[in-house]
Amino acid sequence: MPPLTALLAGATGLVGRECLDLLGADPGYARVTALVRRAGVPAVRSGPKISCETVDFDHLDRNPALFAVDHVFCALGTTIRKAGSRDAFRRVDFEYPLRIAQLALARGARHFLLVSALGAGAGAATFYSRTKGELEDAVGALGFRSFTIARPSMLLGERTEFRLFEKLGTPLMYLLPPRYRPVHVRRVAMALVAAARADAPGRRIIENRELRSVAAGG
Repeated sequence: MPPLTALLAGATGLVGRECLDLLGADPGYARVTALVRRAGVPAVRSGPKISCETVDFDHLDRNPALFAVDHVFCALGTTIRKAGSRDAFRRVDFEYPLRIAQLALARGARHFLLVSALGAGAGAATFYSRTKGELEDAVGALGFRSFTIARPSMLLGERTEFRLFEKLGTPLMYLLPPRYRPVHVRRVAMALVAAARADAPGRRIIENRELRSVAAGG
């Protein structure tokens, strides 16, 4: 099999950083392109086959050549509080990922790998989960040869920002059933990269319980 090429959106986030690490070290990938909002972002890993491309996410179609890859990893995401409004949240968590998927499919990408969330569904009770579910459905309708969805619960990892609620609530979440317990971002990234390397056709959903069972070494 010839070396693969990959595009990663969300490289500054918890899962995205881990994915970039793994892809950069994977001999199966010859080139990995990370989309970033601004140049010189310190949170983005570097490497001989990793290139960071500064883009305007509101005008992604200005750089069509960036999307000519085999695999697309989308770990974009924010919170309503951080975004400032529901509209702003939806722009980051729905509109940007969907546009990336459309552009990549048009340039020949065959596998789209998405970081979604536990409980995602178009009929979910919360706006957050509905948005995630609507994105899953919208990307699924595009017709990628392969579509992998990871649905983690609360993510554990080294955040660049302090979240008091998560700091206080994480120990209590370990008392919940395994389906809801926190999962380390390394496990999520490893599951996604493994799914990309397997490259099986069709749609696959990796639920939180399965993500938690991934060996987090390496």
